[in-house]
This record gives sequence, structure tokens and C-alpha cells, in this order.
Amino acid sequence: MPAITTGKVLVTGANGYIAVWIVKYLLEAGFAVRGTVRAESKATHLHTLFQAYGDKFEAVIVSDITKDDAFTPHVQDVDAILHTASPFHMKAVEPEELIGPAVRGTLAALTAAHTHGGAVRRVVVLSSTAALFRVPDNGPVVLDESAWNEQAIAAVKDKGRAADAVTKYRASKTLAERAAWDWYEERKGAGGVGWDLVVLNPPFVYGPVLHEVDKPEHLNESVRDWWYNIVEGKLDDATRANGGAMFVDVRDIARAHVLALLKPEAGGHRFIISAGPYKWQDFVSAAHRWLNKLPVGNTSYDPSKAQHILQYDNSKGIKILGITYRSIDEVTKDSLDDFKARGWL
Repeated sequence: MPAITTGKVLVTGANGYIAVWIVKYLLEAGFAVRGTVRAESKATHLHTLFQAYGDKFEAVIVSDITKDDAFTPHVQDVDAILHTASPFHMKAVEPEELIGPAVRGTLAALTAAHTHGGAVRRVVVLSSTAALFRVPDNGPVVLDESAWNEQAIAAVKDKGRAADAVTKYRASKTLAERAAWDWYEERKGAGGVGWDLVVLNPPFVYGPVLHEVDKPEHLNESVRDWWYNIVEGKLDDATRANGGAMFVDVRDIARAHVLALLKPEAGGHRFIISAGPYKWQDFVSAAHRWLNKLPVGNTSYDPSKAQHILQYDNSKGIKILGITYRSIDEVTKDSLDDFKARGWL
């Protein structure tokens, strides 16, 4: 498909942590944006935030993304769909509480594009490296876009509600993304799809907040953990030095969504959108440098000796999308500046 450089874009779950940044960058790039939210109360902050763009931004209500026709009324005049609406929490008792909305919401967006989105040329789905993850069994491993998290699917099938919360979430992301690709490939092969599919897979997402939040306890899942671990110093020294994962700045994964529209060659691909690995002490040290009243953490930590058992290969996104990444220092400084501006520090 050709590059999409103008027109109207539907962003599902537009009041979410990542999605608000996506909307901001789309508007700045000259697109018109229609954002879906679950209730009118969720739209108030967005209207205030983007009032300078006038009628280039609109919010519509989709109260239940699991309905087959959830997005149908809102796609007829859009050029692209960015689907971000999917549950992300660690409170599910039954796996279906996460899997059902993730899968059905994704298929509802694709179906709407197929049946009523006559102008749609590209659909971008926000997935996660949770859909690629696996527990390494023989030393360090680097995963690329060919990986799928079969472990989480098997664990949820075997254990059901007894599976741990993270595994349930990982299974939901894996099954939702696989359902999207299966749906797309089946119809594309029959010549029945007039648009192409792109999937973006970020790891843990940190960085400053644009969505509506009144206090740290109400931050989204990943940034709330960052606040507790970095600002409040909840971790012990061993976890600071040995605990960690991969990360990306929220502004970079948001920018990746825009690049996925602008780059014709992105169509038909999934992309790992990851800045690199971290140990929690890396963020603790950066935070202490920027604000020395914050905990210094584990003073014996040597980042040159840190071992990262699982990493993701981000080279495909750098090559095709042309994306660049913010560093741990940049994420930390901008997060702390945001928190200070809110009166939290």
C-alpha cells in the first residue's frame, strides 16, 4: 500500500497511556483523528488536551469493544485504523477476562475495516513482546519477530485460573495477535482485503504521562510500577541489580504508530519496538543523578557486568520504520519532570 500521509485515522482506546501520545503525534503530523473511548466521561480530558486542533479531533463512544459491530459506525470515512484498545491489568481471575476482550476487540476492528471501511488502507494493531516472550532454558536468548509465546498459551490451557497473572496477560496478547494475522492472511489470500496489516510489539513502556491521572496510585500499570520502584524505592538491592527486562519510551512506541502509516514498506509486517534492556538499578541511578533526594539504590551495582537473559532484536523496526529510541536517562529525566510538574515530587 502507498504511504498514508493525510486523512482521518481511527484510534481505538484513545484515552489510554500510549494512545493519547499517538493521537498527539497524529494531530501534529496533520491527520484528523477520531478516537474511541468507553464513556463520555473519558473524552472530557481529551477534548481539553486537543482543543487547539478544533474539529480535527473527535471522540466517539464504544462502550463494549467485544461486540462484533463495535467499531462499524466509526470506520466509513477513515483512511487508517490504529487499534490500541485491549485490557492490561494483573487482576484477572479467569484467563477469559483478558483473552476474550483482547481477541474479540481486535477482530471487531479488522471486521469493521473489512465490511465498512471502504477508504481504509492500513490497520495497525498494538500488540506486545508478551506475544513473543519465552522463558529461556539454556542461557541468554535474543528473540526476533518470528517468535511466538507458545509457553503462555500452554500454561493457561493447562492451569486455567491457577495460571499466574502475567501468564494470563501474555496469553491474551499472543492469542489476540495470532487471531489478527490468521484473519488477515485468510482474507488476503482470497483477494478480499483492500488494506494491509501492521503489528507493533513493545516491551515495558515507561515515560511521561498525557492521559488523565490525578495521583501516582492511579497511574497505568507499567508507570505505576516505575513510580513505586524508582521514586518510592520499593525494591531490595538484589532485585535492583538483577531484576529487569526490556523497555521503550511511550513517545517512541507512539511515534512508531505514525511511522507505520508513513512507510509503505511496513505493510504486512510485525515489528519489535524496543529501546533495549535494563536492570532496575539503571533507572534508580539515573533518577538519583537527576534528583538526588531520590534513593541511590544498590551502590555495588556494576552495569557492565549485568546479564540480560532475554533480549529482543529491534533491527527490523530501525531498518524499515527508521525509528530511533530514547535512552534510560531521557526516559527518567522526562518522567521526573512530569511528576514534578504534577506536584508529586
